[in-house]
Amino acid sequence: MRVVLAGGGTAGHIEPALALADALRQADPRAVIVCLGTERGLETRLVPMRGYELALIPAVPMPRSVSPALIAVPGRLAGAVSATAGVLDRVQADVLVGFGGYVATPGYLAARRRHVPIVVHEANPRPGLANRLGARLTEHVFTGNPSTRLANATYLGIPIRREIAKLDRLALGDKARSHFGLRPDLPVLLVTGGSQGAQSLNRALYGAIDWLHSAGVQVLHVTGPRNAAEVPASSGGTAYVAVPFLDRMDLAYAAADFALCRSGALTCAELTAVGLPGAFVPLPHGNGEQRLNAGPIVAGGGGLLVEDADLSPEWIRDTLLPVLLDIDRVANMSEAAAALGRAEADRELARAVIEIVQAGEEAVPGQRPASATPPATPTTGAPSSTDPGHWFDPGQGNNPVAPGYGNYPVPPGQADNAAPGRHGPPWPEAEPQPEPAPGHGPRRRAQPRHGRPRRA
Repeated sequence: MRVVLAGGGTAGHIEPALALADALRQADPRAVIVCLGTERGLETRLVPMRGYELALIPAVPMPRSVSPALIAVPGRLAGAVSATAGVLDRVQADVLVGFGGYVATPGYLAARRRHVPIVVHEANPRPGLANRLGARLTEHVFTGNPSTRLANATYLGIPIRREIAKLDRLALGDKARSHFGLRPDLPVLLVTGGSQGAQSLNRALYGAIDWLHSAGVQVLHVTGPRNAAEVPASSGGTAYVAVPFLDRMDLAYAAADFALCRSGALTCAELTAVGLPGAFVPLPHGNGEQRLNAGPIVAGGGGLLVEDADLSPEWIRDTLLPVLLDIDRVANMSEAAAALGRAEADRELARAVIEIVQAGEEAVPGQRPASATPPATPTTGAPSSTDPGHWFDPGQGNNPVAPGYGNYPVPPGQADNAAPGRHGPPWPEAEPQPEPAPGHGPRRRAQPRHGRPRRA
């Protein structure tokens, strides 16, 4: 199986693509996965760090208004499409999966030119230009929000990193706090403006930090890489930890009781997946999609909403701080957020992609399935064909097949793991989790760890 992923620029495009890459690699360790990107995006750091090949193509930003820059777009787009077609040819791609952003448009057009199947995933309620184009070129369209309107769209959620999707905040909480130098017995507010940070959130926090410290609230602050110099000197007392960027957001979520954050689609997906309530501050410009992202969470009781213009140190003191100190309310909001999470979106999308690849292989009689082709150079430590997490060779006829999986083979002894009506490769069964306390959801921290008694 040979897959090209087109999602670059911001973490909101890159992380879902990499989450899908991880799920595909888990299903088939021999899969060839290549990510498209540009030299100006975060993918130049994130993709190699996760162990995937990055193929750079020219960036083609679309002007947001009529300007002389529009004149250069057709020529630059043609160059990017040609470069992308070259990548598809070199990889001999079975499918292209696009997540929007600068690289998606040339990806879709090149795949159409090369007759490579196209899959579109749109994370936001209001689709961007690239994915609106992509959805016209394929019937394989998936969305991260149930209200997204695209032709042929199926709602499945946003793929997120497996270490976040399977995060047990209660079990990891004390270890995560120790990692950041935070106390286990006091509440923690996580403040993050996304991969680039947010100055309005930073300014409001700096003005409220003394009130938070006085109330015994610890702060874990992801400032953004360009804002590290603005961090005020620590005044001692209750912990305030500032970092410019975090690669281990799972530890940050495990350490926190509440978040103050933007409401990008990826952030909302991750917070609901782990059951972390948040005070959402939608980006004040753009097409209003961040407000739409947070709307269902707030309506469901899993968060607060404050407009960027209304966010101030006083709002933190008068509105957010009382919530942080109300253990019962934080517990209820945590459960409400968790009820909206879709932690299996990465695997659901991977199943769909594998089905599309297999359907294309079956359409060419006598062609050996791409996933059955062994790698030219064996990878050290790669799972063997007896590993339950390994993708069994569809070309072999001696593998057991579970009901409901069509032609997808299942390792011996795992047939019971195949849910009727579900398609795609079986995933290793989840580790058993302790029974939750009455009235609490599984693997969610229903009560904050700061040890304060519930109010009568």
